[in-house]
This record gives sequence, structure tokens and C-alpha cells, in this order.
Amino acid sequence: MTNTTSLSLDVEYQWVDDAQQLDALCNQWQALGAIAMDTEFVRTDTFYPKPGLLQIGTGREIYLVDPINLVDHAGFKALLANNNVTKVLHACSEDLEVLRCCFGVLPTPVFDTQLAASFCDYGFSIGYGNLMKAMFQLELPKDATRSDWLQRPLGDVQKNYAALDVAHLLVVYGTLLKQLKDKNMLDRVLADCQDLVNQANDTTQVDPDYYLKVKHAWRLKKPALQILKQLCLWREQEARRRDIPRNRIFKDVVLFEIAQTKPPHLAKLSTIEGVQGRAIRDFGQQVLQTVRDALSQDESTWPPLLPKPLPKESGDLSKTLKATVARVAEQQQLPTEVLVRKADLQTLLYSVYDSRAPELSPRLAQGWRYEAIGKALLEQARQKLEELT
Repeated sequence: MTNTTSLSLDVEYQWVDDAQQLDALCNQWQALGAIAMDTEFVRTDTFYPKPGLLQIGTGREIYLVDPINLVDHAGFKALLANNNVTKVLHACSEDLEVLRCCFGVLPTPVFDTQLAASFCDYGFSIGYGNLMKAMFQLELPKDATRSDWLQRPLGDVQKNYAALDVAHLLVVYGTLLKQLKDKNMLDRVLADCQDLVNQANDTTQVDPDYYLKVKHAWRLKKPALQILKQLCLWREQEARRRDIPRNRIFKDVVLFEIAQTKPPHLAKLSTIEGVQGRAIRDFGQQVLQTVRDALSQDESTWPPLLPKPLPKESGDLSKTLKATVARVAEQQQLPTEVLVRKADLQTLLYSVYDSRAPELSPRLAQGWRYEAIGKALLEQARQKLEELT
């Protein structure tokens, strides 16, 4: 636990809403080794986040940048892309999406203090307020957590709340850097931070495998699964085009029912719960065309059947793998979630009991996790397969 008397809740900030002023500041920030960054946004009725505020901290000054009326972002884009300036954020995944949507550029390099804190005994996925309290016994206000960040003018409470999100973030960064170096974990954290940027870049494209996330999709036969896949693709494209949430078009469960029913006409489509009234008027013909197009495609292009739920006998291997993860996590003083996610174990278990060819998830098959835990889990899976055969 770190203690300091130099941190305060009484902060000053500068409001920036002029493109020339922002460019001049960006030129100054280009000379810094690191800047603190955060965003405030609204995403209640849109597919894409609507940026409401951008906060920048230099360690000495705090700037609240109004992105709503700023048209020229050239200087800020150059700053985001400057590899010599580390962008320090906390729980950065949504911020990365906001920055990409607003400016068309992802920041690099990125240092995520939430991710880094999980390597330094602060727990997995700790919030910024709790981290400040754990490190510095500083209680951040929560009075503007749920605010309308698109309103203008912003209130003083909102501005102060936003400023505090970056006011001491570089101090947190410096503290975590020292702890990570002492634990010889810095390279791991930097690699994981880059993975976050890579994942944010991947979300720019329509995910062709979204149908795999639909509950009970494994129950569907190939024609219905093909329809579900194409319906998910259609919905994603439509949601992006209209800039509305996916569920404003159809929920996953509705797409599942449509895929099962294979409606040939509007009358049949309208019998499905969730496909009445406005949904029929707005999307009915598109849904029917998507169903027809899906079934008209060459069957060789249809997705394969999905594996059934894991059998009961997989429980023994699951317990063995989890015990190994717990042991290694304790040895390395890391939360188990940092080492291995539930989805990673599921991938390995399915590879044993479904395809009979043990295989690690990409996350465990490469980078530092392979040597730390992946290799051991793969060997245990192979041993189990030998017993089964």
C-alpha cells in the first residue's frame, strides 16, 4: 500500500474547444513521455459511442477537451499515433472504441492501469476509484458517474469528476511501473496492453462468427445454423448503417427463432414473438430475403454443426486444469483470471472431448502465457486423451 499527502481532490483544469488551441497543445504533448487519458461518452440508443468529453493529464495540468464541435483533429491524431508517447488509461477497452470511432485512430502505445494493477496484487478488474483508495487512501467522488455528457454546458460537478479521472493517473502509472519492474512483470503487461489495442482494431470489421455467441446455437441443424449466421451478419450491418443497438433490430433469441422457423412469407414471420408491428414493417422483407439467400448458398460454405455441451466426464479434466491454474497463479502471485479465462479452458476441453485433438486457445498458445501455463495445460489434456483412447 502506497501513501502520499501530495494528492488532492481539489484540482484545476483548462477547457479546450478550439481546434487551433488543441493543435498547439498536442505539439507540446508530443514531447512528453506519457500522458493520462480518459473519455466520457453516451451510448444509450446508438450502435457507436457518442463522445462527450476527452480528458488529458500531463502530470502538471489537466485539460478537458470538447470533441463535439471540433472538426479538425489532425494534431490529436498525430499524438495518438506517436509511439514515443505512452497513453495511460484505466480499463481502456471502451475508451479505445470511442477514440477509434471519433478520430479514426487507435492510440499506441497504451498502458492500462487496471490491467497492470491485476499483476500487482490489487485484484482482478479493479475500478479506478478503488485503486486510488488502495494506493493513496483517496476517495474519489461518484456524483457524476451517470451523467449526460452530451449536454452543454457541462456542470461544474461533471467537469470536476472528469478532471479527477486523469488528475493522478500518471502517479498511478509511475507507482505500477516500479512495482511491475520489481516483480519482473512489465514485459507481460506491455504485451497484454498491445493485445487490447489489437482487439479494438479487430472490432472495426463485422464479426462473421457472432452467431457462435447466440444461446443454444448448438441445437440447430446445418440449414438453421446457416440462416442464423447470415441473420447475425445482416443485423450487424444494419445496426452499423442505422447507428442503432443490435437489440433495437432483433434480440438474439428472435434471430434464433427465425432460423429455426425458416419463415417463407410475412404471415409466418409475424407469428414469431418479437417480430410484430414495426419490426415487420421495417425489417420483414429484409429478413425473408436473408433467409432465402442463406439457403441458396452452396452448402459447402455453410458453417459446421456446433459441438454439444461438454459431457459429464469432462468434469475430472476440468478440475485438474483448474487446480493447475490455481497453483501456478499462486506461485506467480497473479489472479487466476489473468492467467487463464473460462473461455480458454472451454476451448481446451472441447478440443479433447469433441475433436479429440487437444488444442490451446490463441491466448494460451502464444506469448508469455504459453510458457507460464499453456504448455502444462496442454500436456494434461493430452494425457487425458490417451486415457480416453
